[in-house]
Amino acid sequence: MKQVIVAALIGLVLLTACEHKVAVVAASGKFILPDTMKHMIQMDTVRNCNITDELTLSGVISFNDNNVIKIFPQVSGKVIECKVTLGDKVTKGQVLAVIHSADVAGSYNDLSSANADLAISKRQMDNAESLYKNGISSEKEYNEAKQNYEKALSARNKVQSVININGGGKASEGGQYMVVSPINGYIVEKKVNAGAFIRPDMGDNLFTISDLKNVWVYANVYEADISKIKEGYRVKVLPLSYPGKTFVGKIDKISQVLDPQSKAMKVRVNLDNSEMLLKPDMFAKVLVNNTEGATALCIPTASLIPQEGKNYVIVYRNDSDLKVTQVELIKTVNEKSFISSGLNVGELLITKNQILLYSKLTEQ
Repeated sequence: MKQVIVAALIGLVLLTACEHKVAVVAASGKFILPDTMKHMIQMDTVRNCNITDELTLSGVISFNDNNVIKIFPQVSGKVIECKVTLGDKVTKGQVLAVIHSADVAGSYNDLSSANADLAISKRQMDNAESLYKNGISSEKEYNEAKQNYEKALSARNKVQSVININGGGKASEGGQYMVVSPINGYIVEKKVNAGAFIRPDMGDNLFTISDLKNVWVYANVYEADISKIKEGYRVKVLPLSYPGKTFVGKIDKISQVLDPQSKAMKVRVNLDNSEMLLKPDMFAKVLVNNTEGATALCIPTASLIPQEGKNYVIVYRNDSDLKVTQVELIKTVNEKSFISSGLNVGELLITKNQILLYSKLTEQ
């Protein structure tokens, strides 16, 4: 019986001691970061940064005009076969279309006649030369025959040059003219189909071929944002076709006039397309970064704790010195937020699980 009473008294003393200890910690008004929570947080520092203006524009992918070949008709005629479609990969020398052309047939007829005239004048010149050397004919007759031969040769060469210009070995005596690709690349424009009649004076190209290893992105900039754009600014391009995929380039040209309908100014971005993912006429979001403005304190956006229209952060000095501080936000650009007051350069901020800490600290 005595042992039971003694055990009860010891338990009562220990319970009283624990209650006294808890009361002391609570009365101190301080929150001490436990070791278990230490592994759950992350920290970053307050810095002084250039204020970044990020402008969001709508853009369209286009082929690079400096890396394209436009193929125009060199003869008139009827397209009897079109061997490629839009987007096809082609190689140098590949036949793109076949045209039945009266011009080509006529040129070969002219060449045949010119070759016949040349052969006749050659025989006449040889005969005149032989007679002149044997003293049967005069030098004048020989010179006349020689001049006739040279005229026939010149006429033949002229017809041959026309054929060479209009396709050379890709044209045939039957009047067929083959349109061939001058480079390796992709068909990015196709304006002809089988059955169409074409003429050299139509002024429109049949095909456009580009290697697509480098593309342009055109974006519209409205008047209010023109001052935020300069050549050389870094740009991120986010194609709608590839969510999460980002291409990085630079503005390499700015138009000096506004479109009269849209009242927007066009800017051009040069992009590497070695992966061949970007296609002409794709839509994309264009993010332009401008870091030439004033400087301000910048903090990780992840550190912000928005509460009732205000923004707070938790400043960490040591495990027993954590402070909730209100900050005045200037702007947020992606992972950075710029503030006007509330912190000093070099202070440590909690950037992970800060909301949990905020609730603990504001309980005190």
